[in-house]
Amino acid sequence: MKINYDIIIVGGGAAGFFTAINIAELKPQLKIAILERGKNVLEKVRISGGGRCNVTHACFVPDELIQFYPRGEKELRGPFHQFCTGDTIEWFEKHGVTLKIEEDGRMFPVSDSSQTIIDCFLQAAQKHKIDILTGQSVQSIFKSEKYWKIDTPTQNFSCHQLVMATGSNPKIWELLEQMGHSVVAPVPSLFTFNIKDPRIKDLMGLSSLAHLKVKGTQLEAFGPLLITHWGMSGPGILRLSAWGARILAEKNYQFALEVNWLNGLDAASTEDLLKTFKSDFGKKIVSKQSPFALAQDLPLEIKIPNRLWEKLVFAAGIQSEEKWADLNKNQIQKLTQELCCGIFQVNGKSTFKEEFVTAGGIDLREVNFKTMQSKLHDDLFFAGEILNIDAITGGFNFQNAWTGGFIIAKNI
Repeated sequence: MKINYDIIIVGGGAAGFFTAINIAELKPQLKIAILERGKNVLEKVRISGGGRCNVTHACFVPDELIQFYPRGEKELRGPFHQFCTGDTIEWFEKHGVTLKIEEDGRMFPVSDSSQTIIDCFLQAAQKHKIDILTGQSVQSIFKSEKYWKIDTPTQNFSCHQLVMATGSNPKIWELLEQMGHSVVAPVPSLFTFNIKDPRIKDLMGLSSLAHLKVKGTQLEAFGPLLITHWGMSGPGILRLSAWGARILAEKNYQFALEVNWLNGLDAASTEDLLKTFKSDFGKKIVSKQSPFALAQDLPLEIKIPNRLWEKLVFAAGIQSEEKWADLNKNQIQKLTQELCCGIFQVNGKSTFKEEFVTAGGIDLREVNFKTMQSKLHDDLFFAGEILNIDAITGGFNFQNAWTGGFIIAKNI
């Protein structure tokens, strides 16, 4: 038996629900279903932001917002002019969910619980009589002259308009390739670096601002670097991993990372500064305290935690009781090297907490971003991470989902 709908949305995640609810609110007479392959819907929403759901980011200007998307930057400019962060906040307010802004710009429900977002979506779906069908793994998709046919192991469906919101699902990408769409092969986008090095051993949890470069490439980033028990993480590293997703995959995650701990201060200026410290702090033991905490009139704001400073001093060949006045030219040069261009060998990656973000998906050239409709098939739409769009952590991937879902609903 075939079950007929006006709209079927494949994928019971953030993008799928947001699309379905917005369609139902604009056209209540339409018969809508969400097909989810798993037992539960909205699972990624549940674990997002450590269970708090990082709904969006407090960046309200489209031209600024797009800069957080390594893939999709150019394409999202238009969509964000249709539905941006302010619209997201207003939408959730209207649906009984107040959001709050944290210091770093991330936005969460005031309840600090992702269940608030899940309940909001489930209640809206129930109110608008949207059918939520779980355990429906799509096996085939076929377009006849008048409607779409979708088959799962247990059921056959048909609909006039089809929305694909399945995220990074290889099976669905394969089906869409059979229909003529191109898929950019997926690679991890947000990940941390595996590094074993005596300079960061036993410094787990320590954070410092750093300029980062991947040797032999144009890749560089700036931001807080967090030392972990497996290597390096933090916003600076994650930014590098996002923009370098494909390049680093090609290197099989084996590469040399250059770290500048001095807010980007160059080698010549660093060496001059160390010579000044040799004069000003002559009687002080070099390894005991970072001189940047004592110095006046620094050219930049520089903060190096004392435990990290000690490790870098020893790496430069300076003994534990040596005083500033006793440093020779070679030691000054080695310390300069460690501070502004230390090389760390990266051997592999680790997934960043609960963020399973990939670069890859439907080729963006095959999508009309005014409508989010396929350029190859009428009445076929895409929302969320099924597209070759991804962002750094901070609520940006969800914002892409909300924007795409709204535009699809408006056009349907």
